[in-house]
Amino acid sequence: MNLYLDLCKDKIPELLKENKTLSQIFSCKSAKRLEIHQREATGYEIAFSEEKCDIFYHTISDLNRALLYVAIMKEEKNIKETCAFMDFGVMIDASRNAVYKVDTLKKLIRLLSVCGYRFIGLYIEDTIKIDDEPYFGYLRGAFTEKELKEVDEYAKRYGMELRPYIQTLAHLNQIVRYEEYQNIIDADDILFVGDERTNTLLEHLIGTVARCFSSRKINIGMDEAHMIGLGKYLERNGYQNRQAIMMKHLETVLSICKKYGFQVQMWSDMFFRLAFQGEYYSHDVKELEKLNIPEEVELGYWDYYSIEKEHYVEMLKRHKMMTNRVAFIGGAWKWTGFIPHNRYSILNGKAALEACKEENVQSVTLACWGDDGAEASIFSVLPTMFIDSQIAYDSQMDEEAFRLLTGYDLAEFLELDDVNPYAEDGHVHNNASKYLLYNDPLIGVFDSLAEKAIDDWYQKMTVKMEMLAKRGKGTDFGYLFDTAYHLCHVLQLKANLGNEIQNAYDTDDKIRLREIADIQIPDLLNRVEACYQSFQYQWKIENKFFGFEVQTVRFGGLIQRLKDTKEILNAYITQQIDEIDLLEEKRLPFHYFEEKEMRKLNYNLWTDIVSTSKI
Repeated sequence: MNLYLDLCKDKIPELLKENKTLSQIFSCKSAKRLEIHQREATGYEIAFSEEKCDIFYHTISDLNRALLYVAIMKEEKNIKETCAFMDFGVMIDASRNAVYKVDTLKKLIRLLSVCGYRFIGLYIEDTIKIDDEPYFGYLRGAFTEKELKEVDEYAKRYGMELRPYIQTLAHLNQIVRYEEYQNIIDADDILFVGDERTNTLLEHLIGTVARCFSSRKINIGMDEAHMIGLGKYLERNGYQNRQAIMMKHLETVLSICKKYGFQVQMWSDMFFRLAFQGEYYSHDVKELEKLNIPEEVELGYWDYYSIEKEHYVEMLKRHKMMTNRVAFIGGAWKWTGFIPHNRYSILNGKAALEACKEENVQSVTLACWGDDGAEASIFSVLPTMFIDSQIAYDSQMDEEAFRLLTGYDLAEFLELDDVNPYAEDGHVHNNASKYLLYNDPLIGVFDSLAEKAIDDWYQKMTVKMEMLAKRGKGTDFGYLFDTAYHLCHVLQLKANLGNEIQNAYDTDDKIRLREIADIQIPDLLNRVEACYQSFQYQWKIENKFFGFEVQTVRFGGLIQRLKDTKEILNAYITQQIDEIDLLEEKRLPFHYFEEKEMRKLNYNLWTDIVSTSKI
């Protein structure tokens, strides 16, 4: 559209100059005038007349979304949109080694605001500096008070809140290594409920969060504390009702939060697990009405595992049996390796958000976890963020908006998913690109999953990702496709390497073994090094460098293991050794999980992928 902004309006021009996406609504002198008007009514309207275009908006994020809509319009059209949810945001994980740079968070805030999101949540287990707890987040890239306050103020400028997501019971695994904290661990990574030092730590944590975040909404965690009351607590107090233990701890946490004026959200799963012998999605509901959830607590129902609307409707109804204050947390799948599952996340989100609309749930969050090292970029799930916002606003905005935001067509960006095979329709998801990368070439726990045609798949994907990487040069996100290209280039030779070695060994094909040792593995080593460099570049752009040492160890281990494999094969070929004992043992099918099909298997623990021995 040939529209320009009326420059006398508030501080909006400043935002436009800063935001390359929104600045594109400026045009030539003959353009139609654009005027903006803030109002009390929620949502936004775009209204055209002969001489001008008016935008009526409630929040800055409403305005930014309206400006995005105007920027991609091909013809004049009156639009009225309102978000279906009062509270609509994205939570990002900064606790699985990838701690985001301030500039990364600002960039994400701009993108989310333009899509119409209201808040961004920062999941920080121990990645926040606390004055009175010097080893809390030590050498982990923990956010400082200055950094958090800077991001907090920046979010406000875009009509968004920066919200803290912390842990006050479990998931504090990285502090367990310190003797001081070992003393207040019940079992696993669960705090010892009722201990005075535990309460002091919580006071320090929540007090620090209160200083660093201006929002008075907080998520206190308390999820997946499976062993609560069964470790040190059991030794000292004898067996106690575990639901009662958790409720006692919740009272303590709520009293601290109340002191700082926080409205509290917590994950809901432990109420279910303790009532139903560990089950979260149990169909038995007889115990739910007996639970006495404090009325000031909003229960966060998290679920990322179904594409059926009826599943979410049923679970929301069960939550409402416990409390009227129910929130929903869905997922943008970026937590099972280097590659996202956008198509699955989009189907998942469509089902879940429609269920939330039907059940009148007013608080919805999209969670972007980073399990086992946070290899995937936070921006790799932009398609899910975009489509979920479309669903939330029941919007007809053209997909050209996504191209304006990213430099890529939506369909092109979704092709990142295809680095994991069988992702085309989004109904299944796997992380084959991770477990086939790290699968040991001589032990081969995952060899039975590597299908015969996998080499051809990665040859095709190498060509596709290289093309997308080249086309995206100069854009904000071309580097994501460069990392994907190098990963595919590695897997073209690596995915089926274990089977190739085993087959050549079993048939005593020394010519093939020599070819593998002297040609394929040296080529593969060069490709792994190039992949490492590309991935390191991606990490440096987005994250602090803390945590990348884990990736260095993983890639370094892969490189050295390939060198070892070459030496072992050559020793066998030249008869320095009579046999390779690693290849003598009969191979059994993959059996960590019952699932044995590559197309459906997500297995994300590097320690177990790389070896059956103890790491």
